[in-house]
Amino acid sequence: MTASPLRVTIVQGATRWHDAQANRDYYRSLIAGLAGSTDLIVLPETFTSGFTNDTLHQAELMDGESVGWLVSLARELNAHIGGSLVIRHGDKCVNRFVLASPTGQLDFYDKRHLFRMAGEHQRYHAGVDRVTINILGWRVNLQVCYDLRFPVWTRNRQDFDLQLYVANWPSARRYAWSTLLRARAIENASYVVGVNRVGVDGNGLDYSGDSAVLDFLGKPIIELGSQEQVHTVALDLDALRAQREKFPSHLDADAFQLI
Repeated sequence: MTASPLRVTIVQGATRWHDAQANRDYYRSLIAGLAGSTDLIVLPETFTSGFTNDTLHQAELMDGESVGWLVSLARELNAHIGGSLVIRHGDKCVNRFVLASPTGQLDFYDKRHLFRMAGEHQRYHAGVDRVTINILGWRVNLQVCYDLRFPVWTRNRQDFDLQLYVANWPSARRYAWSTLLRARAIENASYVVGVNRVGVDGNGLDYSGDSAVLDFLGKPIIELGSQEQVHTVALDLDALRAQREKFPSHLDADAFQLI
């Protein structure tokens, strides 16, 4: 049975520092005209605050304004839309990839690997569950930034067709970002989408963007530069299935168990 292409929009923006309302207004302005032209819109990591350890003031609730904004936009644009937010969950904070559907359904994934070099592990609680959801027949796996460096956690167990990474990945490590995105696509025989921010944050860190959509061979479908950009690409599930049938390396994969 022929599968429909999945239209994916990557939004590479210059997130404002510690200003949720300004960021909601800004990102809305970037995607407002997309109704009817896309199925999935991907925003960067911590797109309402920037990558911050000020969880006391920047954390929001799942019934707060930013999650409600995602739900409203998903309905308005008739597309899935998501990125990560600083979310307070009980007495803990998580870096949560929240994805809203046009029907109002919410799915979320809490970042597993916390970036200790910036003290993230001291202010946030690590997630414990991998999350893969269905979008129009596509199995989509959610990941956040530093997770990209850990191939055991991000390994395809024949449970996803597309892997999404949202990030605030500084330009000083841009080579690692681009290289690891390719590696994840190749080893998992999967499409990979990586959405990074641009600009300079409140800590003086520079971000070069380099957002990309890669096919299941690790070849770029599109690669962005270091400027604010919004692009939509169509992904072909039939081509992916044909490649997996032609080159079924997954049949020789090593069994393992996370403990």
